[in-house]
Amino acid sequence: METAAAHDRDLLIPLILGVVFLILGVLLRAIVAPLVLIGTVVLSFASALGISALFFKHVFGFAGADTGMPLFVFVFLVALGIDYNIFLMTRVREESIRSGTRRGALTGLAATGGVITSAGLVLAGTFAMLGTLPLVEFTEIGFAVALGVLLDTIIVRSVLVTALTLDIGRRIWWPSVLARHGHTRSGGSGGVVPPGQQSQLANPESRAVTHGT
Repeated sequence: METAAAHDRDLLIPLILGVVFLILGVLLRAIVAPLVLIGTVVLSFASALGISALFFKHVFGFAGADTGMPLFVFVFLVALGIDYNIFLMTRVREESIRSGTRRGALTGLAATGGVITSAGLVLAGTFAMLGTLPLVEFTEIGFAVALGVLLDTIIVRSVLVTALTLDIGRRIWWPSVLARHGHTRSGGSGGVVPPGQQSQLANPESRAVTHGT
């Protein structure tokens, strides 16, 4: 059973991550952003698994973890974590087109934060109910997934993803046009706004003075 579980993990985890990367790449039209998002999801999974192992041993007193538990937890957390990140980053990209990556990241977080956190709390409570079943493997899966969802919605999505987006800046959208220019013109043809016109677009009064002169 351990050999079969190890084989399944070695086969399915890279396959799942590859498919998720392709979907994110097409959706966000970038390479850097999908790599960042996948990295945060993997980090969330590893954190949830490590903390859960401590609880299983020192709090619940379990003799060990079920061999199939890590793969089940990975599938659930990747599905849920990427879902939340897609919801966040698609909004961030839309806002970045209009006002730049920094403002877009903050606006996207403010617009989606409440919805994602509420959904995460509901899902965490739902998976936590598996702990009421008289089966150790279900208790382990439910606890680990609930913990991972809370980590993802409260810390990873709210803090880590947004902070990385702010630190990386517009390069996070590489190789799309957003990585080479601050933002594009909202509406119309979507052409890139030249740097000299960005300040005028951001300041209507200065634009009016320019036209007046």
